[in-house]
Amino acid sequence: MMARSKNMWALLIGVDCYMDNRLPNGSWYPSLTGCVRDVRKVDQFLRTRLGLTDERILKLTASNTELRPNDRDPARRPIEPPEFWPTYENMVSMFNRLAREADSGDQIYIHYSGHGGRTRTCYPELKGAHQFDEAVVPTDIGSPEARYLRDVEIAYLLQQMVEKGLIVTIVLDSCHSGGATRGNSGAVPRGIDGPDTSVRRSDSLVASSAELRASWHAAAGTRGLKPGSGWLLEPQGYTLLAACRAQESAFEYPFDSGEENGALTYWLLDSLKQIAPNMSYKLLHDRIVAKVHAQFEAQTPQLQGEGARAVFGSHEIQPVYAVPVIQVDDAGGRVRLNAGQAQFIRKGAQFIIYPRGTNDLSATETRLALAEVEQEPGATDAWASLTSRLRDAPVEQGAQAVLIDPCMVRLRRSVVLTTREDLPQTIDQRTALARVREVMRQRGGGFAPLAGAGEAAAFQVAVNERSEFEIWDAAGAAFANLIPVLAIDDPTAPATLSQRLVHLAKYRNVQELDNHDLLSPLAGQLMVELAGKAVAYDRADKAEPQPFDAPGSTPEVKPGEWIFVRIRNLLPRITNQPRANVLNITVLDLDSNWAITQIYPSRPGALFVPLDPESEVVLPFQTSLLAGSDPTIDVIKVFGTAGTTNFRWLELPAIDCPVLGNSGARGSPASPLEALLAAIVVQDPHTRTLNTASFASGEWITAQVEVRVSNG
Repeated sequence: MMARSKNMWALLIGVDCYMDNRLPNGSWYPSLTGCVRDVRKVDQFLRTRLGLTDERILKLTASNTELRPNDRDPARRPIEPPEFWPTYENMVSMFNRLAREADSGDQIYIHYSGHGGRTRTCYPELKGAHQFDEAVVPTDIGSPEARYLRDVEIAYLLQQMVEKGLIVTIVLDSCHSGGATRGNSGAVPRGIDGPDTSVRRSDSLVASSAELRASWHAAAGTRGLKPGSGWLLEPQGYTLLAACRAQESAFEYPFDSGEENGALTYWLLDSLKQIAPNMSYKLLHDRIVAKVHAQFEAQTPQLQGEGARAVFGSHEIQPVYAVPVIQVDDAGGRVRLNAGQAQFIRKGAQFIIYPRGTNDLSATETRLALAEVEQEPGATDAWASLTSRLRDAPVEQGAQAVLIDPCMVRLRRSVVLTTREDLPQTIDQRTALARVREVMRQRGGGFAPLAGAGEAAAFQVAVNERSEFEIWDAAGAAFANLIPVLAIDDPTAPATLSQRLVHLAKYRNVQELDNHDLLSPLAGQLMVELAGKAVAYDRADKAEPQPFDAPGSTPEVKPGEWIFVRIRNLLPRITNQPRANVLNITVLDLDSNWAITQIYPSRPGALFVPLDPESEVVLPFQTSLLAGSDPTIDVIKVFGTAGTTNFRWLELPAIDCPVLGNSGARGSPASPLEALLAAIVVQDPHTRTLNTASFASGEWITAQVEVRVSNG
């Protein structure tokens, strides 16, 4: 259980069932499938990791009946009792209950999963006569009497909590204008294409019009800048994590279990499994963005408000609990653990095994093995297979097993061939896709295999209206900068397309690479942030970065402008040991042309630059954009290591360009970490995933930031 010094409350809202409705523009809010599941998983996390109990968790959910999510039935209703539906009235009531019952200093966590929407503003004096309010959408929006919970009202409710001294975090896993997905990968947007222009009730249960206007004016301040998320103006005193930028979509998607979850919620919970004592919301957000962008290029989670605050406001060291090994089956290669369903252990849970009597669980060199629970555990015990031996020493009865996150790096990115219904019959897309299928079958699985039946795909291949091949992400957004285009009548196109899929899979592997080992002595000790920008800069001058133009978490710059990246080594200095806790720093640029290049140090043959403990460096980098390109995201990925490591294993050329050198030119991997780096981009994978805890996870850490480059 995570240590915390104050009481904590939670309000969880999940809306799958949207009752029959039709908006004036002909659109309607279809029901969803992953929002209530989001709430259930957040609920489980809060109970098992933070120790919350029933009286501290308030929930409003609207679950679907047996109907398919997109069915429209005037009689459909959520299966919960009406007093637990996420209606406007119930949501306002729950917000007020939190503010009333919590005491100053308490933590408040609010999580909404469902549709977001835009509706004609009730506050033209604040926003303009023809503007819109951003809102969360209640389950009964089909009723003409139903009201949206609007951004102006949410801002007021949160400000009341802040003024009482509550420490507030709010997560909105929804979008404002979702549009439609393409293909059959399973991604569904949490929003609709276009605003609701119907006339809705304007009376508010939150506060009077005068009070709401005064609160919004105070939040807007004198700058009046619109945040990247499109939600609330410059949050003060609380932290807001939103699923995407204002013009983007937020998706729910069938992840590894095949069950839909919101992408933000899924990767938020995944990242919180490895929360470190000094992890800020900014570091948490950086990790989430990397994971989401590995699947959805056009969904960029946004962070507003107090990004520097420690996650859940806790600065205490998280205790680590070990369970004993009570039986060893050497012949079967498994161990029996003294923990089961009562301790929330489930099939797939992974453990690191330490020798009995071990007191220092951060000593990675003493680890004996990794173990995974491969069948449903009993009430108080579980059998776990020894999946990887880390030392030659035997695992004995009484050894200590520590629960860890799976720490998996996905190596393979499945591909589905998508036939479009909107193309003219004169375009023979089926024959073109059949040629691609044959080439991919001949080349085997590798990094980008064809998806199996019912398998969620990372990439889609389709034909466009110009008789060209396109590669889409899971939401049907075409990858940019895949130049030159590939005509379907070009006999070399299928082979080139297959090579591009492999390249994109390797690029995503590097983008997603992270060290989630909570027990690592380096966990949370590398801080990376964007310090600002400059229109012009001379490397001979002192770096004086200027703030980015708009609040939010996705800085935007023009081609040719400079960005400044601050890197800090948070490890403490040790008296009389000047070389202790030095981090060796390497910086990679994941560019918009799908190249990965080491940019610091950039000298040929240079592998890293030492950074002393309690020290920082600010590095300038100039941005660029291919001529005629759409706005793109550049990723700056920073590695810190205790030893010497060659990260040039991860370098990739631009798309379609020949590889510079080969694995032989790099030599053989000189360490377990280099073996991991080689596996995710060089060697043909023989497995779907790798466990990073097997690869010297106590000796490296990574963090990354993103910047949007646009001519706009």
